[in-house]
Amino acid sequence: MNTFKIIADTSCDMPAAVFTEKNVTYVPFNVSFDQENYLEELKDITPEAFYDKINAEKLFPKTSLPSVQAYMDAMEPALKEGNDVLCLCLSSKFSGSYGSAVNAANILADDYPDRIIRVIDTTCATGCEGLMVLEACRMRDAGLSIDAVAEKLDALKESACLYVTVDSLEHLQKGGRIGKASAMAGTILNIKPIIAMRDGELQPESKVRGSKKALKTIMDLSKEKMGAEKDQYRIILVRGEKERHENAVEIVKELQAEGYDVQEDVWTVGITIGSHIGPTPIAICMLKKYEFV
Repeated sequence: MNTFKIIADTSCDMPAAVFTEKNVTYVPFNVSFDQENYLEELKDITPEAFYDKINAEKLFPKTSLPSVQAYMDAMEPALKEGNDVLCLCLSSKFSGSYGSAVNAANILADDYPDRIIRVIDTTCATGCEGLMVLEACRMRDAGLSIDAVAEKLDALKESACLYVTVDSLEHLQKGGRIGKASAMAGTILNIKPIIAMRDGELQPESKVRGSKKALKTIMDLSKEKMGAEKDQYRIILVRGEKERHENAVEIVKELQAEGYDVQEDVWTVGITIGSHIGPTPIAICMLKKYEFV
């Protein structure tokens, strides 16, 4: 059985140290603060530095997806070493990253006809995509074949769910996600949106008044989603700017106390989602675990 290399775009929001620990190659998204010069995520700018910059300078950055060449550069070294490649990408409804990876795979398939290249549209973003990558690593390390892992991931992604709240509607308004009047009303009335990831897209779920109620709401929705199957799910908390860390940790502790399988470490939302919803997100990300028989 050939070994295989796992590759993922940085929208999965895994910290750089986790990419290294899990032996996963990342393909960076790019961010620009002046619409001309772009920085590669994790290579040129960390998520923490990203939030510090947009807060200090009141910026509304733009992102660009990884190129076909970027994916080829990530895939080819593994193929040259005789390994197959499994690549996980941000939801194709949110970005063209998946399309870039597919095009790269098609080009490289001609040069490496004996190798297998599988590209997965995770239909997820941020921590949910990260959970998909972690499950892929767990299955790889258990000895499953690349085709078996790809098949299991296609089934598991149907269970992925994310609930997120933000403190400010400003970035959503600037990005055209909501109208200016709604953003202004939200600020005046202390309205906090609850956003869900459904069908590969971020969609409004509800609105509540006040940050404490918003955090309770995303917990309640998450518990309702998992229901009696909570033992089958793994959970990751993600947050934006460092000022949100303490609140995210409190949610981790509360869910752990209730018996949920929650990762101890809180991850930072990266530039892809952060550029769209701003520096203040806190999200609960869930995915069913693959059960070894």
